[in-house]
Amino acid sequence: MPLSPRDETPVGTRTPPWTDREGPRGTRWFPVVVVALLQLPGLLIAFFDAAGHPLTAVAMLIAFLSSGLLALGRAHPGPVVVAIAVLCVPAIALTNGPPLSALPLAFAVVGAVVRGARVWAWWTLAAFAVAAPLAAFLLTSRPTSIIRPLILALVLVLLLGVGEALRNRRERFREVSRTLAARREAAAEAERLRIARELHDVLAHSLSQISVQAGVGLHLFDTRPEKARESLEAIKTTSGQALEEVRGVLGFLRSDGYADRSPEPDVSRIPVLVETYRRAGLEVTYENTLPHGASAATGHALYRIVQESLTNAGRHAQAQHVDIRIAEVDGWYVLTIADDGRGRPDDAVTEGKGMLGMRERAELLGGRFGTRATDGGGLTVEARLPARPAEAA
Repeated sequence: MPLSPRDETPVGTRTPPWTDREGPRGTRWFPVVVVALLQLPGLLIAFFDAAGHPLTAVAMLIAFLSSGLLALGRAHPGPVVVAIAVLCVPAIALTNGPPLSALPLAFAVVGAVVRGARVWAWWTLAAFAVAAPLAAFLLTSRPTSIIRPLILALVLVLLLGVGEALRNRRERFREVSRTLAARREAAAEAERLRIARELHDVLAHSLSQISVQAGVGLHLFDTRPEKARESLEAIKTTSGQALEEVRGVLGFLRSDGYADRSPEPDVSRIPVLVETYRRAGLEVTYENTLPHGASAATGHALYRIVQESLTNAGRHAQAQHVDIRIAEVDGWYVLTIADDGRGRPDDAVTEGKGMLGMRERAELLGGRFGTRATDGGGLTVEARLPARPAEAA
C-alpha cells in the first residue's frame, strides 16, 4: 500500500520560514521585527546623544529604517541586499558600540543566498568590504576606525557560508519532495491500473458467461424448460460471484481500512472456473502438475490469465475446445492455454485491454507473456511466471 503524503513528508530538511519565497505571508515580517527590536535601544541612545553626534544619530536612524526593506527580500532578494548595504554603511562607519546597525545587512545577505541571489550577495559583500572601511576612515579620520568594518565584513562572509548551507538544505528538501511526489503518483497510477485490470477481468468474464447462458436459456425456454432453468441458475450464480469480486476490488478504494475483502481467487479456484465454461458448452481440459501451491500473487495472476483466455476463446475466437496446462519448469510456472478457435486475425496479434492486462500481470511479477498460432488453427497463450517472484530479477 502506498504511503500517505503525511507518512512521506521529509523530516529535518526544512529551511527557516522567513527564507522561503512561498512561505506564509506573515513570516516576511519576522526579520523586520527582530532587527527593529534589537536596534531600538541603540537608536534611542543615539538620539539622546544627538546634540553631540547628530550625524551618527541620523545614520543609525537610516540603518534602523532600512530593516523595513527586509519585508521585500522574499520577492526581490538581490536589490534588497544592495539597498540595505548602502543604507547601513554610514551607521557602521560612525558608531563604535555593538554592531547592531549591521543586523539588517546580515539578514539580507543570508536571505539573498538562500533565495538564489548568490551573485548579488557576493558582489555586494565585496563592495561593502571596500566601502565600509573607506567610509569609516573618511568620516572619522582615524586609521583604527577601519578595523571594525573589516571585522564586520569577515563576519558577513561567514554568514554567506550559513546562507549557502541553508540554500543546499532547501534544495535537498525540494528534491526529496519532488521524489516523494513522483513516488506517490507512480504508486497511485499502479493502483489505478491494478484496479482497472481486476474490474476488466471480473466484468468481462462474468458478462460473457451471463450473455452465453442467457442465449442458451432463451433457446431452450420452450422446448427444454429444465435446461433453461439451469441457465438462469447459472446466471444467478455468475452474477453473484461477479458482485462479490467487484466488492472485493472496490474495497481497496476505501480509506477506513475496514472494507470487507474477499480472498483473491488463485490456482485452487481454476477448476471451478473451468466447470463454469463446461456448463456453458465449451470443452475444456485442465491439467495442473505443480508440486505445491503458488504464492498468492502468482496464483492470482495465473487465475486471471486463465479466466481472460477462456473468455476470449469462448466469446471472441468461437472456440470449441480449450486445453489448459500448468507445470513447473526450471523454477518457472509455465501456463499454456491452447484453443481451436479463429486464431490471430491476419496472423497479427492486436492487443486489446484483455491481452494487455495479461501481459502486465506476467511482467509485474518478473515473468513473460506471449501468444502464437496453434497448429491447425486457433491460438496458444503462454505465460511464464517465476516460482519465487520476490527473488526474480
